[in-house]
Amino acid sequence: MLATRIRNWKSVALTTAAVLVGLAAPVVTTTPAAATTTAYDSTYYKNAVGQTGTTLKSSLHTIISANVSKISYSAVWDALKVTDQDPNNSSNVILLYSGVSRSKSLNGGDVGDWNREHVWAKSHGDFGEVTGPGTDLHHLRPADVQVNSIRGNLDFDNGGSAVTNGGGSTVDSDSFAPRTADRGDVARMILYMAVRYDGGDGFADLEPNEKVGNGSNPYMGKLSVLKAWNEADPPSAFEEKRNQVIYDTYQHNRNPFIDHPEWVEAIW
Repeated sequence: MLATRIRNWKSVALTTAAVLVGLAAPVVTTTPAAATTTAYDSTYYKNAVGQTGTTLKSSLHTIISANVSKISYSAVWDALKVTDQDPNNSSNVILLYSGVSRSKSLNGGDVGDWNREHVWAKSHGDFGEVTGPGTDLHHLRPADVQVNSIRGNLDFDNGGSAVTNGGGSTVDSDSFAPRTADRGDVARMILYMAVRYDGGDGFADLEPNEKVGNGSNPYMGKLSVLKAWNEADPPSAFEEKRNQVIYDTYQHNRNPFIDHPEWVEAIW
């Protein structure tokens, strides 16, 4: 069963903002993500609740790296048919970036097929398809072959021209922006990877930064844009169910930013 989610605005932040009005402080133009409470706070997240900054990041890394079950890259095909199943058609999966519902049987590499998209581009840190970051379901999603090719290993940023059959996604020479409905999903996947893989397990230390064109460096930008996407596009029921399936059936770890999107701002 999905965790019960209770959202409350951060009263401390609001009170502070009210006081600062009298001090002519800069106007806050975005509303912070609502604080959340989940059924996992007293168990899975108990050593992270109440923390901030690097302490929170370190605690979450320990939590989401413990007792993880890993799968092979070939096994990802079947896993995605479960994690990304269309809730309205059990024969289909929902494709990232385009939002298209497509037959599960059309997985492959031809035009009209869907394939396995590494949202944290596998060349950013050069981890390829190795078991671990290369097969981590929390950032692997089904995507249209052609749309996936257009995204390539581009960093994420706003702007660009419309992607053909991309559902509203845009692209330019050095960045890609998913359709509006997937932007928060992408942000939370990227930031999960930055917490999960910190260089201590034989893989590169993955980190978000403020650049595009990061190439083979273990960085992904732009952090400020990802943070804004997290705020503007909160976790959907589809995203929450996906997180639960990965936890229950496959890896047995969670993406904490789906359960607690406000932790993005608490860390970064």
